[in-house]
Amino acid sequence: MKRAISKLVQRISLFYPNLKKQIRVAHLKTTPYEFIYHHLKFSLPFSLGMTVLFFFIIDKAELSLWLLIPIFIIILILVFNFAFLKLRGQILHRKKEIDREVLFAGQYLLIKLYSGRPLLNALIDTSTSYGVASKYIKEIVNDISTGSSLEKALENAMNYSPSEKFRKILFHVNNALKLGIDVTTPLSSVLKEITKEQIIEIERYGKKLNSLIIFYMLAAVVIPSIGMTLFIVLSSFINFSVGATIFSVAAFFLIVLGLLFLSIFRSIRPTVNL
Repeated sequence: MKRAISKLVQRISLFYPNLKKQIRVAHLKTTPYEFIYHHLKFSLPFSLGMTVLFFFIIDKAELSLWLLIPIFIIILILVFNFAFLKLRGQILHRKKEIDREVLFAGQYLLIKLYSGRPLLNALIDTSTSYGVASKYIKEIVNDISTGSSLEKALENAMNYSPSEKFRKILFHVNNALKLGIDVTTPLSSVLKEITKEQIIEIERYGKKLNSLIIFYMLAAVVIPSIGMTLFIVLSSFINFSVGATIFSVAAFFLIVLGLLFLSIFRSIRPTVNL
């Protein structure tokens, strides 16, 4: 039985060739085999339980029981792939964390280099500094502590970083190190470039926010107000009683609409901390 499950997990892993890298980027302490096995072990009984529920529905509706097979497969695929959505969510969370403070971490590193500290010592100082981004610098320092060279540690961090901005900084630092030139010049240039990118992101966010606010005012304020006024006026002509239930339903939909717009505002907000 274990051998059959092992073969099944190995076959499933073939459909996800980038899983090993995604796990590394998400900084999870697991292997692709363990990841698939763990979520498959949850997905199978859950899908079977949902299929049993559908059995009673299909039996009562007097439909063919053969429908249970595609239902089970669809539920299994959906539940199993939810784990990969969660994995992507963890990667996105790490990306936002780094992007929010990558500029400060880079500037702190640059100050240390300007003060005459060697690159390795500057990285160690940055890893112990304040801020979320410092823990990602600490991963580089830990990689060096385990025996990797400075160039190899920077290259690994660059390959497995979820943040494009952080990869830019590491690329320029590593490239300068390989060429044997002063690190401060390319690092200063890339930090200026990232600053300009963040300013552009803020300007784009302002334009998007203006459009969304106008749409929100129309969809959540103007249209409901005019609609309820017309509804009350028309209901008085046809002797239709407007009770508390109707107002409660309208208020519920307005709250849902407000929460929807709030989530949209949060999703488009740039991860910038100038």
